[in-house]
Amino acid sequence: MTPQARVQAAIEILDQVLQGMAAEKALTRWARQSRFAGSKDRAGIRDHVFDALRRRNSAAFLGGSLTGRGLMIGVLRQDGADLNAVFTGEGYAPAPLDGQERTVPEGKVPLDVPEWLIEPLRDSLGEAFHDTLSALTKRAPVILRVNLRKATLEQAQHLLAEDEIETHPMTLVDTALVVTEGARRIKNSAAYSGGVVELQDASSQALIAEMSLDKSMKVMDYCAGGGGKVLAMAGRCDAQYFAHDANPQRLSDLPARAKRAGAKVTIAGNSEASAPFDLVLCDVPCSGSGTWRRTPDAKWRFASEDLAELERVQAEILEKAQGLVAAGGTLVYATCSVLTAENTMQIERFVHNNPSWETDWQRQFLLSEGGDGFFGAILRRK
Repeated sequence: MTPQARVQAAIEILDQVLQGMAAEKALTRWARQSRFAGSKDRAGIRDHVFDALRRRNSAAFLGGSLTGRGLMIGVLRQDGADLNAVFTGEGYAPAPLDGQERTVPEGKVPLDVPEWLIEPLRDSLGEAFHDTLSALTKRAPVILRVNLRKATLEQAQHLLAEDEIETHPMTLVDTALVVTEGARRIKNSAAYSGGVVELQDASSQALIAEMSLDKSMKVMDYCAGGGGKVLAMAGRCDAQYFAHDANPQRLSDLPARAKRAGAKVTIAGNSEASAPFDLVLCDVPCSGSGTWRRTPDAKWRFASEDLAELERVQAEILEKAQGLVAAGGTLVYATCSVLTAENTMQIERFVHNNPSWETDWQRQFLLSEGGDGFFGAILRRK
């Protein structure tokens, strides 16, 4: 495909997303219907679509309309592309620009978040507001977690380099490698298939590094999802690990992942049957606001009533999970959010309502630190 044809494909996919289809579904459907497209074509189109969704407001303003075409005009205009060389109408290229599209709109360019979220984000982020919103319009780095039970950081780097995957360590946490070259080779690499590395954001890894783990402990990952965090704990320390999720289907890949990592994790359909635990981790459902550069269409579907419902669910999970913790044990709370309503305010409310608990540690990770926006709190039963 030509670069111009990729832009036209992105326009068509974006129109489907704007009509309500999830971005991943629209991309997958297009790929299945377009067998002629190679892997580089699919990757290039995906980049166009996600760039446009990350910058939807500003791109629509600069492109003149909230349409797939308007978004691509706006994104390419922001990136300094020669629009006349792209919108030629030749072959599979998009149609030439009309008179109105050739004019650069004047006025204040809108921020790339839903209007109702601007003040909550400003209140939550303070001085980091503009830097965070700017970071959310850019592509996220690809970050790996080194499985310390199988290799050191340096050994993992050498193994990855053999498959032409270049990395460098991150200061945020001692298990993280950011990929600088060859990201699309990771899942076919010896390091990945051998369980030496896993894809995992650095902020999540940094929370795991703060936990006091011991081989004598019983540990429950209560909202385990795919099991990334329980595997990260197992990569640091041998202990008795359990994983539970309200939707058991999310755990379907965990046995294979654990085997690859050389870890043992028991899937607990009934979390209470194996209680009490020395540590319970609750990586609760959240807005995902710290990860919106990875899932930008979610940002535009998120409504105020969604936030209110999430706050209710988060509080409910904390109340249930505390009953699984042994005397003197630890309760860990985590979100991939930068909103205080989901983070510090939840912890303050929980501790106020449950005086037997105290906050031992908490931290809001910002995108400026290299990973995703993420929050973690470690609570101790008095």
